[in-house]
Amino acid sequence: MTCGPAGELSWRRGRCDGGACVEVAVQDEVVMMRSSVHPATTLQISRDEWQQFLAGAKGGMFDEL
Repeated sequence: MTCGPAGELSWRRGRCDGGACVEVAVQDEVVMMRSSVHPATTLQISRDEWQQFLAGAKGGMFDEL
């Protein structure tokens, strides 16, 4: 589990060029993603789904978007 003080999640931010950044936190078997601009809205997926997403991103699955 990735937690900070008082059980708060520790959100990690990837590189971004200003504006909205994607932030990710892990708690048990759930990976949560959110936008730095709208942090109250989160997307929750399993660790397996996260691994599939990363493999697709690294393999160019989203390059045409």
